[in-house]
Amino acid sequence: MSETPEPQFLYLTTVGRKSGKPHQIEIWFVQHADSYYLVNENPPISDWVKNIRHNAAVMFSIGSRDANPIEGRGRLVDPTAEPELAAAVSALMDAKYQWSTGQIVELKPN
Repeated sequence: MSETPEPQFLYLTTVGRKSGKPHQIEIWFVQHADSYYLVNENPPISDWVKNIRHNAAVMFSIGSRDANPIEGRGRLVDPTAEPELAAAVSALMDAKYQWSTGQIVELKPN
């Protein structure tokens, strides 16, 4: 019997820092310990990352926009301050997507 593969996408909803309205994106992710991790590939910083910096409260669902939403908090991972975490997340992203370049963002369920 084979394991069900992990879904490819996470659906992240942030609060627009200017509009105050919900903003949803579909993005690659990995799970590590009790959190989920995303990588922002668009320098300098994508709007969704700016939204998290402004308001860390997020909602996300795994695998489908219609899945039960999870309330949580987002934060940027500092690879200098947390090198082990950054290395672990990069290795998981590389294994799943063969790509891991960019700013790592952690989503921790409430």
